Amino acid sequence: MPENAGLIIAIICLLGIGAQWLAWWLKLPAILILLLIGMIAGPATGLVRPDALFGDLLFPLVSLGVAVILFEGALTLRVREIRGQGEVVRNMVTFGALLNWLIIAAAAWFFMDLPPALALLFGALVTVTGPTVIMPLLRTVRPKASVANILRWEGILIDPLGALLAVLVYEFIVSGQEGHTLLVFGETLLVGALTGGAGALGLATVLRRHLMPEFLHNVATLALVLGVFTLSNALAHESGLLAVTIMGMWLANMDDLDLEDILGFKESLSVLLISSLFIVLAARIEFAHLAELGWGALGVIVVILVVARPLMVWLSTLGSKLGFPEKALLAWIAPRGIVAAAVSALFALKLEQLGFAQAQLMVTLTFLVIIVTVVLQSATARRVADRLGVSEPDPRGVLIVGGNRVAQAVGEALKNKGFRVVLADTSWENVRAARMAGLGTYFGNVVSQHADRHLDLVGIGRLFAMSQRPAMNALACLYYKTEFGPTNVYSLKSPEERDDSDKRTLAATYRSPRLFDEDVTFPKLASLLSKGAEIRATRLSENFDFATYRERHGHGVIPLFALDARERLHVFTAEARFKPQPGWTVLGLFSAEAVAADHARTG
Repeated sequence: MPENAGLIIAIICLLGIGAQWLAWWLKLPAILILLLIGMIAGPATGLVRPDALFGDLLFPLVSLGVAVILFEGALTLRVREIRGQGEVVRNMVTFGALLNWLIIAAAAWFFMDLPPALALLFGALVTVTGPTVIMPLLRTVRPKASVANILRWEGILIDPLGALLAVLVYEFIVSGQEGHTLLVFGETLLVGALTGGAGALGLATVLRRHLMPEFLHNVATLALVLGVFTLSNALAHESGLLAVTIMGMWLANMDDLDLEDILGFKESLSVLLISSLFIVLAARIEFAHLAELGWGALGVIVVILVVARPLMVWLSTLGSKLGFPEKALLAWIAPRGIVAAAVSALFALKLEQLGFAQAQLMVTLTFLVIIVTVVLQSATARRVADRLGVSEPDPRGVLIVGGNRVAQAVGEALKNKGFRVVLADTSWENVRAARMAGLGTYFGNVVSQHADRHLDLVGIGRLFAMSQRPAMNALACLYYKTEFGPTNVYSLKSPEERDDSDKRTLAATYRSPRLFDEDVTFPKLASLLSKGAEIRATRLSENFDFATYRERHGHGVIPLFALDARERLHVFTAEARFKPQPGWTVLGLFSAEAVAADHARTG
């Protein structure tokens, strides 16, 4: 290990997180930037030489990192979510994935002359798309909700399922090297399942009975995952990856087990591990290896793009209501993800030790597939969606931070006018009440890694921060400014933010436009609603313009929104520069007295 190893490792971590940040800023899959950094740091400049840097520790470090990544992915796989996402998604992640696997494996065997075992392993690895590449692409392409939901859930579900398939194929290959293939493979499956199940039951027992303080839950889970991985490997050679995958899936499907904090910690840890590992693994790729692939690699990529994926989509969507344009877009969008790269590199390291001379060729081919699919589909998917007529117009929907009564009332008013509304809150009671009202919801923190992967923002173009926590509102506005633009994020003023107190007023640099007006606060709106206030829509005309509207209702109404003749939403703020015109519709919060007076006038 070189003397400056500590400095190089620190640089790798900084570059990895910097790449994630830049990818978020540019709305690009992080894998592109990580790959570019790894290639520059490795074969291009020689700054990072993983084999010299880590020596004999490279293999165990990568193994432990991939074990944590697979556990975190499996922890998100809930069987009930597969059942709840319709036949198309279920078909795509079950027999569709198996068909995809076999076609790609056959192409790798035919065009690249890979041994059948390596071809099957390669096919399993590149069935995985994953949310880390799908979600940024969907936000750029903005396809119709029917297509976006299918792609989003396919990415979420195929991530752990594809990894599990790859692990099983790998275990079968390894068991064949030790003789009595089926017996050794069965032993590997049994030990992996029992060890993973025991780890899941042990952790669940500790959490349910509150035998451990909360501040130890996250680190104890990490330690247990690493312990299960190494113990399973000790009992049955190379069964550890299967054990941690089963452990995560088992925990994810247990009832009455709160894993949100653990999942959040594992997601943050996975971001660091994936970012650092990907740079290290990309740095091991030699340009000479890419040249060795030859024209056969082109044949494999063509089969993946125009044979395997379209055929899988066509069979998976038989009998559905999707038309040809929707199916065509589904067939085109399938970028491969970071999990495929990380797992393939780990398997290559192990298979090289077992005497598979073409193992490095397999991982180079996997990286090439990732590069081509991500670059090609990122560059063309929006244009393809527009040509097919399945892209959404400019986003009109609203993400509301907070699920309280005020947020629900605003959300219902906008939903009744045809706007897509999603309420996000960390309170389950608020989320449940919003769902009962028929509103879209997200249960969790809107600035979390989980939200980046699971919060569906297709069709959403504005953010209203209306929670009762000023810090949360400010953070959400800052976070989503780059997503929606600085003129499309608004916050509701809190009573703590008084103009005469610099200590409580948010700095102007971080302040967003105030919803409705400077003197409109959450307690004021909540008080009015509790006393019988209603949000009512009023159509303006030549005889009843906005000036007349204000004159008639006076302080009995707070104007909230205005819809112009083209049904575009305008938000009333202290700085609003628009003036509602005849033909517009004004949504205002009428006090109980104003509601009664309006009823009296209309009889």
